[in-house]
Amino acid sequence: MARIMVINPNTTASMTETIAEAARSVAAPGTEIIATNPADGPVSIENHYDEAMSAAAMLQEVRRGEAEGYDAFVIACFGDPGLIAAREVATGPVIGIAEAAMHAASFIATKFSVVTTLTRTCIIAEHLVRNYGMDHFCARIRACDVPVLELENEESGAYQLIREECLKAIAEDGAGAIVLGCGGMADLTAKLQADIGIPVIDGVTAAVKLAEALVGLGLKTSKRGDLDYPGPKKYTGAFSQYAPKS
Repeated sequence: MARIMVINPNTTASMTETIAEAARSVAAPGTEIIATNPADGPVSIENHYDEAMSAAAMLQEVRRGEAEGYDAFVIACFGDPGLIAAREVATGPVIGIAEAAMHAASFIATKFSVVTTLTRTCIIAEHLVRNYGMDHFCARIRACDVPVLELENEESGAYQLIREECLKAIAEDGAGAIVLGCGGMADLTAKLQADIGIPVIDGVTAAVKLAEALVGLGLKTSKRGDLDYPGPKKYTGAFSQYAPKS
């Protein structure tokens, strides 16, 4: 049995529930999924500043999960904010949804395109593509220019805009698979895949299955070198609560 904490780094509880439903839909019998979000931070994550501000509170959730004995963690934002720092804090595996989705896509297609929310976030995804060694597989990063929270608004036309970008990815990019570039798109996977006729990968579900596999293999985060636990240190002012302890 695996206990996996799925963390939505933004503070919008309704999006956390969407993410939770997707995670539980693929979890193996016996896997316990707990989805959470910080109480402090941005309601959505749509730029570098949002990512930076969300990371500290997200890491507190990892610390809480570590204290409560969770086996693995999923960071459910496509920018994978604070991912490496979370690996320093956690004993078990920590999987980012962008990382998981891109690797899963590379297993089933020689070329994939990412369809994300805002154009300004494309550069964040481009950085991740390079960092994860996915340059050879990623054909293009596309934006539907729908704000993250509008994904929950049925009158926003978000689904149609995402679908249109997926179809353009097939026709113009030669994509054999689509990676959805936002945790808030986790509930669209099945419908999109049926509509466009190629594999659609949501990072939340991919990350959960990868986390289960790593736990099943008995693998934990290496504590040799840079991913060792942060040493005790005094933090001052408002950040005193975030100080690492021995």
